[in-house]
Amino acid sequence: MTEPRGPVDSSRVPRFAGPATFARLPRLDEVSGADVAVVGVPFDGGVSYRPGARFGPAAVREASRLLRPYHPGLDVSPFATQQVADAGDIAVNPFDIGEAIETIQDAANGLQADGTRLVTIGGDHTIALPLLRAAARRHGPVAVLHFDAHLDTWDTYFGAEHTHGTPFRRAVEEGVVDTSALSHVGTRGPLYGKQDLTEDEKLGFGIVTSADVYRRGADEVADQLRQRIGDRPLYISIDIDCLDPAHAPGTGTPEAGGLTSRELLEILRGLAGCRLVGADVVEVAPAYDHAEITSVAASHVAYDLISLLALQGKRETADE
Repeated sequence: MTEPRGPVDSSRVPRFAGPATFARLPRLDEVSGADVAVVGVPFDGGVSYRPGARFGPAAVREASRLLRPYHPGLDVSPFATQQVADAGDIAVNPFDIGEAIETIQDAANGLQADGTRLVTIGGDHTIALPLLRAAARRHGPVAVLHFDAHLDTWDTYFGAEHTHGTPFRRAVEEGVVDTSALSHVGTRGPLYGKQDLTEDEKLGFGIVTSADVYRRGADEVADQLRQRIGDRPLYISIDIDCLDPAHAPGTGTPEAGGLTSRELLEILRGLAGCRLVGADVVEVAPAYDHAEITSVAASHVAYDLISLLALQGKRETADE
């Protein structure tokens, strides 16, 4: 078996030089195959407030230069036990949301065809729908952990069915998610009305608010989530605005009272052993960032997701 090709050696090439791939990893076209592919989707045509998440993939890659190859919190070397590669960006139509969704879905299907698992960097949360479709095509309806300040289960905005506030309602309607294992984590802030919560509950979602995490702690929350997920195939979708604006100012719809970056990372680490099949990190809008705070947080979140995948072992074969 070929030994995985890891990041550029920082003792030979300074971190501020060299290729601008995620964690300075090889490009997908530089390896024979990948267990995990990091792919960007620079699309923000579905945002309802601040634009700019189209620049998120590039910013997260730049902030990932300081990541190192050993994860002491999970006791794993995620780039040594699996081949991780940067698949570049999916080029989507910035003027046609429907076409963009189809392009993302087709690209995700292609990248996963040989068993490669995806960690996707957005882009706005609209991209979660085609990624969930692709995951369900391979694994059947998936359990979903949705880290976000917002529910993202609204029906329409200005009559549009596909926006960054509607992907999880569409996913339930299309049957690509397992409605017995859906959870929001980190929600907070004002809503349009109490019916937002009742409609969300009807779709099958459970809610762990940011206040719940504060009062109960990361370990208890992670244990609750693991019990809800069970052994189902799991997709994790992380809107960086689940973090408080103090930890993620560079995002499109910030809300006060959010998770700390430490709480988010500890909850993710508490999910070790779950059957993770794919994940995304979205809504990084670097124009509103300061000192790369948001991009650094997002790069570490992506690194933890890759590390969770490493704990599961090598990729599935194409016929599994």
